[in-house]
Amino acid sequence: MLTTVIGAYPKPNYLKITDWFNASGGTDTQFPTKFYNDEINQMGNKAEELFLRATKEIIQDQKECGIDIITDGEVRRENYIHYHCRHLAGIDFNNLTEKVARTGNYKCWLPTITNKISSRDPFLVDEWKHNQSLSNKPIKITIPGPMTITDTIANTYYKSDEEMGYDLAIAINTEIKRLVDAGCKYIQVDEPLFARKPENALSFGIENLEKCFEGINQNDVEKITHICCGYPDKLDAVDYPKAPLDSYKKIAKSLDNSKIDSVSIEDAHRYNDLTLLKDYKHTKIIFGLIKIANSKIETIEEIERRIEEALKFISKEQLIAAPDCGLGHLSRELAMKKLKIMCLASKKFN
Repeated sequence: MLTTVIGAYPKPNYLKITDWFNASGGTDTQFPTKFYNDEINQMGNKAEELFLRATKEIIQDQKECGIDIITDGEVRRENYIHYHCRHLAGIDFNNLTEKVARTGNYKCWLPTITNKISSRDPFLVDEWKHNQSLSNKPIKITIPGPMTITDTIANTYYKSDEEMGYDLAIAINTEIKRLVDAGCKYIQVDEPLFARKPENALSFGIENLEKCFEGINQNDVEKITHICCGYPDKLDAVDYPKAPLDSYKKIAKSLDNSKIDSVSIEDAHRYNDLTLLKDYKHTKIIFGLIKIANSKIETIEEIERRIEEALKFISKEQLIAAPDCGLGHLSRELAMKKLKIMCLASKKFN
């Protein structure tokens, strides 16, 4: 059974970048983008050296744990969404607008769409090429999806989220085509908003997600989407807001009928009714087996039992073991312990 991670990994202490996980207020920080450029400037000409050092360490950690499909830990990013937005035309990071986010859970100041969104120069290709040179295992690229970007930037230009999502999908598609041409085989477009707004996902979100991969040959790349139900604001938070768990069921058949090859869902923090897996006749499931906001370390037996439950409804060839979501809330030591146990548990099913 293959193993992967979702995206984020704990940043080393020497990398002084404020991200969602270490900001004041946690993932509900009031200013998620305000300090990024200043912090990089403070690192001066050592910034690139530090990013490369951190990337190498993060990739090596995952290899040591036994992960098959690796990420760079999103180490250059203040969060998984806005880093990509910084490289799109039409989004102003100097003009911040207050917006209610996370389906009304908190207010924050966000970069503002002031013009038509479009792609600019390539920015992920060189990153991926360097990262892949550090590993004999495939490096996966993660990209925020149109619906999720729409929810985490302010808009003064577009008349509807659907229209905005269409242009975002075209811009994302341009970067994905560049990555495919460079040889990247695993590309994941994150759409957690599908869980919070399944009706919108069905109405236009899945269509725009497919547009992100338009023109990509079926055999050129594994087309992945990640759909989590929401982060807490700190490690070991209790009863934090989550999207309705039945959202996965609502969108399962439509995703299975789409061009997406693998769908990532969380299951460790809240168990699903696993009969929903029967709706996936063709699509692989990246199955969340590790709690990413809990310091308690899962046992091998716990993970094995949950895999066995899943295999009652889906074939072994369709299942990929993973954490629920990104690992940024954890310490490096804790992340590695959890990943090693997950990998050991999954080996039973090889």
